[in-house]
Amino acid sequence: MNTIIEDNYRHKGLRKQMVDQLRTKGITDEAVLSAINEVPRHIFLDSSFVELAYQDMAFPIGSGQTISQPSTVAFQTQLLQVEKGMKVLEIGTGSGYQACVLAAMGAKVFSIERQRNLYFKTKEIVEQLPFRVKTFLGDGFEGLPTYAPFNRIIITAGAPRIPDALLQQMKTGGIMVIPMDNAEGEGQTMLTKMEDGSLRKEEFGDFKFVPMLKEIGND
Repeated sequence: MNTIIEDNYRHKGLRKQMVDQLRTKGITDEAVLSAINEVPRHIFLDSSFVELAYQDMAFPIGSGQTISQPSTVAFQTQLLQVEKGMKVLEIGTGSGYQACVLAAMGAKVFSIERQRNLYFKTKEIVEQLPFRVKTFLGDGFEGLPTYAPFNRIIITAGAPRIPDALLQQMKTGGIMVIPMDNAEGEGQTMLTKMEDGSLRKEEFGDFKFVPMLKEIGND
C-alpha cells in the first residue's frame, strides 16, 4: 500500500471544530489539543468514513478493533501528562491514531499490537507520517522490557488486571493509564509509581473499550 496522504483545508477546518468541541468536554491541556489539531484523523479510517472522521465517534478498523472517539483519546492523553522527550509505551496500537497524537506532543512512542493484519496495515500508514512511532507485533501484557523503563504507559483496551510486567517497566514517578472496571462501569484508572515502589491509584469516568487480549493472533 502506498497511500496518498491528503490533508486539505476542509480537513483542517473540521479538525479545528473538533478541538473546540473537546474543550467543551473538559479537555484543558493545550498541548493535547494542539497535538490533536495536528494529526489528520481521517487517514486512519476507511475512506468511506472520511466525512465523519471529525465527529466524536468511534469506528471499526478491522480485526474486531475500533479507533476510539476523539474525546476518549484526548482524556487518556491528558491523564498521562506527557512532556517532550518522554518515553511512552502504548499497549494496543490499533489504528495508530493515539500513538501519533502522543508523538505529536514530542514523546518517543513505542507501541505494541497483537493483531497481525492490523499491525502491518497500521505500520504502513504510520511510516508515511512525520511522527516518531516505533511499532511492534507482540503481547501487550509482556510490554517491551528491552526498551524499558518508560516514563508513561497507556493501555487502549479494557484490561482485566494490571499486568505485572508493565508495572516493572515503569520509571519511578511514572504514570500508567489503563481502562478497568470500577464501581461506575469501565473507567480510566491512573496509576502513579511512587518513590517507595507503591502505586497511587485514581479513577475517572465511564468509557467503553474493546477487551485487551493476551494471545498473539495469526489473523
